[in-house]
Amino acid sequence: RRAEQERQAVVTRAEGEAEAAQIITTAMEKTGNAIIEVRRIDAAKEIAAKLANARNVTYLPSGGGRQGGGAPGLLLNIDK
Repeated sequence: RRAEQERQAVVTRAEGEAEAAQIITTAMEKTGNAIIEVRRIDAAKEIAAKLANARNVTYLPSGGGRQGGGAPGLLLNIDK
């Protein structure tokens, strides 16, 4: 009885994940990369908020001072 319930839960979860993947695929076909860009921006905002509230944050500049950029600087959250 218990094994059957667990098997059914796994099947239901897999079906839900497949449906979610299909919904995301359809949305991406309609909107292009907009969804991914929104998620990327949300992730960047979350990371920035965490770094802003951290006590041990160090900024390492890119160095070189070349025009045209080069590598961006780096923020490190240093915890012991």
